[in-house]
Amino acid sequence: MLPVLYRDDDLVVVHKPSGLFVHRTALDRSATEFALQTVRDQIGQAVFPVHRLDRATSGALIFALSQKAARSMTESFAAGKIEKTYLAVVRGTPEPLIHVDYPLKEILDRKTDRRAHPDKEAQVAVTDFETLKTCEFSVKVDKYPTSRYALVRARPKTGRKHQIRRHLDHLGHPIIGDTTYGSGKHNRFFEATFGVQRMLLACTELVFSHPFSKQRVQISAPLAREFAELLEKIKWKPT
Repeated sequence: MLPVLYRDDDLVVVHKPSGLFVHRTALDRSATEFALQTVRDQIGQAVFPVHRLDRATSGALIFALSQKAARSMTESFAAGKIEKTYLAVVRGTPEPLIHVDYPLKEILDRKTDRRAHPDKEAQVAVTDFETLKTCEFSVKVDKYPTSRYALVRARPKTGRKHQIRRHLDHLGHPIIGDTTYGSGKHNRFFEATFGVQRMLLACTELVFSHPFSKQRVQISAPLAREFAELLEKIKWKPT
């Protein structure tokens, strides 16, 4: 059972946990549970994905309840009409406000992107970051005598694959728990010190116009238990 954050005749929004794929994928044929099938069985009707969250990312995930609604929402996501907000814990202490306009090359996966053109030009990718909290531990994790971390809010304006993760890595502030773009030393420090065994990235808010009524819909998603408990241990409270 996935917590339902919003539901009407056309859409359902659930809270996806870290570690769960949105739908079946060749990336891991051993996986047996998926958000799409879980929500379908939970509400007893067909659901249609309109966007994706990485397997390791938790938070608000929208499904449409008809193909017509799915087309409309997919177009809204592609056009950048959906306001998305994420929270992430990163290495280092970023500037208070950062606007990143850094094009990203398409990520090709041998199993799932066979038809993608390998020489495609980098795509426009824009993300706004805001540093909410910072901390410093008197522990040498890498090459410095102390280790600094921050809680940041991310608002992506485009929807490229791994955009937030890649932009933060580009800034030199990778997400804790990110096994692709992050730092193994800092990931292991958080696991050993706080028991963190996931990527610390969560979609906490979605704002959009309803596909048919055009009314403004604002969805807030609480942090998953392990994410929230970490912030309590560090004495961070997101604002």
